[in-house]
Amino acid sequence: MNKVAIQGGLGSYHDIAAHHYFSSKLSGEALDDEAIELLCCRTFEELFGAMKRDGKLIGMLAIENTIAGSLLHNYELLRQSGTQIVGEYKLRISHCFVCLPDDDWDTLVEVNSHPIALMQCQDFLAAHPTLKVVETEDTALSAERIKRENLHGHAAICSRAAAERYGMKVLQEGIETNKHNFTRFLVVADPWQVDELRRTKHCPVNKSSIVFTLPHTEGSLSQVLSILSFYRINLTKIQSLPIIGREWEYQFYVDITFDDLLRYKQAVTAITPLTKELKILGEYADGASNV
Repeated sequence: MNKVAIQGGLGSYHDIAAHHYFSSKLSGEALDDEAIELLCCRTFEELFGAMKRDGKLIGMLAIENTIAGSLLHNYELLRQSGTQIVGEYKLRISHCFVCLPDDDWDTLVEVNSHPIALMQCQDFLAAHPTLKVVETEDTALSAERIKRENLHGHAAICSRAAAERYGMKVLQEGIETNKHNFTRFLVVADPWQVDELRRTKHCPVNKSSIVFTLPHTEGSLSQVLSILSFYRINLTKIQSLPIIGREWEYQFYVDITFDDLLRYKQAVTAITPLTKELKILGEYADGASNV
């Protein structure tokens, strides 16, 4: 059984993504609690700290959302951690509006959830202006706290899995403004686990995430991109982050896909002399088939 560290509580979207990725027995969002052993962390810093203490832990962390964009801090945590990306999962995010079983629309005065979830449900919240909106650290933990403390008048925005786990009543489902709402999660592990986890998933390596810095000279980025194009490497994402303490210098996080492993290796070799501090964060299977 895999032991997986996630940010958030049981029933969170990290929980759902981890079960989807590691379990072949999952049906819908009815989570199979025996598929994996979860370690729930309150923050991503706590997640990577737990992995540092226990090399057998696998991490599951959100890295970008189709509406909210990239989780920039997680890129830096990943780079500094020394872990390797071994897989990814793209989860359709569908939010529910839930409350205690004996509450209803006319008794609710407050709604609690993670700020990203609240942002993704702006149209729903605008349609209910009398509700006080309160940000919390996690979607599922919002529902858990309302149930545990018997907070009448409070509602939560969370997954259906969280509502079912904590015995909450679902008043409305699919309240997210944009129905094309997906979050991409990365599966990360200590480098010594990479080969074993790849064999377990039986997936071909056809995607890579790399990070590098560039000299502050004209055309430095375009040269790198031209070489990737020459080797027919598909650039799926590029994210720049400023380097603290080095004005106007940036790190570039790049995701690429390929259908020829040798050609990919040749492309990385070709761009290395043009970059500084190039690091491969992971080589893994594209999660597009999970959408």
